[in-house]
Amino acid sequence: MEKQKTVTGLILLLLSFALGVSAWTGEIHGRVVCDVCGDSSLGPEDHVLEGAEVAVLCITKSGEVLNYQAFTDAKGIYTVAETMPESDRWDACLARPISSFHEHCTQLGEGSMGVKFSYKHPSGYSHTVRTFVYRPVSVPTYCI
Repeated sequence: MEKQKTVTGLILLLLSFALGVSAWTGEIHGRVVCDVCGDSSLGPEDHVLEGAEVAVLCITKSGEVLNYQAFTDAKGIYTVAETMPESDRWDACLARPISSFHEHCTQLGEGSMGVKFSYKHPSGYSHTVRTFVYRPVSVPTYCI
């Protein structure tokens, strides 16, 4: 079934090129970090969060709603990318953190509920979303 979907997608992509439909590629990325001391400033005690889940919801110029799920890598970076016809490119998006699987850093920091933005970049460019911050439930004593 998965192979059939891949072949169908490839055929549609080739048809769009044959019919003169120009392809458009966009990318959205950002970081997720742990603010260990909960002081809203990044310091040497803070670290990136690997495996944090982020959802990105985009509305295309044709009105279609696309929902993406991404996880951060070892550098705390998540990335969502898509290639589609120019007429269906992203118009506006919402990126929001879903969960942190870190042992201690599980509480969302203030201002990290989500970010709405318009996507106006030409094909091949990326949009960087501001950093999402998690905090520990209880601050370590060395922070006090």
